[in-house]
Amino acid sequence: MEREDWDHRYEGDELVWKEEPNRFLVEATADLEPGTAVDVACGEGRNAIWLAERGWHATGVDFSPVALAKARRLAESRGVAVDWVEADLRTWSAPTSYDLAAIFYLQLPAAERRSVYRATADAVAPGGHLLVVGHDLENLTAGVGGPQSPDVLFTAADVVADLEGSGLTVERAEQVRRPVEHEDGSAVALDVLVRAVRPR
Repeated sequence: MEREDWDHRYEGDELVWKEEPNRFLVEATADLEPGTAVDVACGEGRNAIWLAERGWHATGVDFSPVALAKARRLAESRGVAVDWVEADLRTWSAPTSYDLAAIFYLQLPAAERRSVYRATADAVAPGGHLLVVGHDLENLTAGVGGPQSPDVLFTAADVVADLEGSGLTVERAEQVRRPVEHEDGSAVALDVLVRAVRPR
């Protein structure tokens, strides 16, 4: 999906996603001291806003101005400051390094995904972490929700391969289960979770 498609999806006053942060972000940052953070493909900003509420100097990057407008309103309503950047991640390069770089549910074909992951990995400061969460390829047949095109799905092994040569040390790379409320009741989505650190 291109910028116009996401703009259309984010139209209206209601949030497309919930206000609460991604559960895997909460888990992954429990042992981290707040510093600088970038939320790549931030959408309506819930994860960047949650980080800012916990003392992180957070930046959210997305190419949808409609999503970013909603992110700004949500941040204002929660009384926190976040740096919002409108940019296409396929050409964006970070102006600085970050203690935490997070990529959640970015939907790109493999070659573009690899390029964005490498650029984001390059922006991780010494001692900093990269966190990637996305829809697992197996979710197509064994999970619920998410994109239905295998072209934008991947595995933990794919992410590890994408990060080869980045200088990051992978601490965790696995398929994880995410409970979701489905129209037929509770169900499970299958996600990829990769956490990596840049040695000091």
